[in-house]
Amino acid sequence: MTDISSMTIATVGVHVLDVHAIGIESIPEGSAGALVDTIAFSPAGTAGGTAVVLSRLGAGVRSIGAVGADSIGRTLTTLLSGEGVDTGRLVTKADAQTSASVIPVRPNGDRPAWHCIGANGVFTLDDIADDALEGLTHLHLGGPEFLGGPAADELLARAREKGITTSVDILADGDPGMLEWIADALPHVDYLLPNDDQVRGFTGADTLAEGARMLIERGVACVALTAGADGALVVTPDETIAVPAFAIDVVDTTGCGDSFSAGFLVGRHLGRDLQGSAVLGCAVAAQVARGLGTTAGSYDLDSVVEFARSAPTG
Repeated sequence: MTDISSMTIATVGVHVLDVHAIGIESIPEGSAGALVDTIAFSPAGTAGGTAVVLSRLGAGVRSIGAVGADSIGRTLTTLLSGEGVDTGRLVTKADAQTSASVIPVRPNGDRPAWHCIGANGVFTLDDIADDALEGLTHLHLGGPEFLGGPAADELLARAREKGITTSVDILADGDPGMLEWIADALPHVDYLLPNDDQVRGFTGADTLAEGARMLIERGVACVALTAGADGALVVTPDETIAVPAFAIDVVDTTGCGDSFSAGFLVGRHLGRDLQGSAVLGCAVAAQVARGLGTTAGSYDLDSVVEFARSAPTG
């Protein structure tokens, strides 16, 4: 079996600093204050959050994206570097703040959010150096809608020409217009990693399996979608595979989609079949859901594999 140390992946696109507040009953009136259980920071975004989890699982990871020339950017870069992610290709945008979210988590697990797009909105293909793809085994594009379909198409096509496998995770809510916006890129995607709401919104299909097959018809080789407590569904032209979620006590689901993506991609690199890769993805997501954000707890590939062997599914 292939060793995880041979996986060198670039996570390209959306990088965010998340601020989590746990135990939010309500927003205080006027200028009043209230106590919460916990406040924490974590790297996030469809590129940044995935980068952290991939690194924890043992992959070699380089982040490619944009931050602002501000304290949020310095904090985000420090957190990523502290997790072993190569941040040398994060460019600084002097006229934009670093993308950030404030996420109040209610006792029932609901997590509304305030978000500032910031530097992610001004990241372009020109910010990716010519040699950025050298030595990669995989390229993961998080938030292709920020680049736009033609630019995402060009980037993914370049990767494919170099023998690099590709994956895409869309950040925006499901909307048919958004799918058309990135349509040019879809034929160059080995693994599309949406959530269930996005699949329904993009396609209008009656079932997730039908919606995934509609995305396959747009040129995607494989759709591996997350469905919250219902686990994951993997669809190719030849297979439809459902994998249940693990039964855990959920603290915060922020970053679970990014974590599934990381686990699934690691599984594929290690030679696991689609079902085994989805099981690994769900097991990684379970680690993250038991704490705050992608940096929650302490886990590595061995501990996740052991968890997947022994933990009950929901």
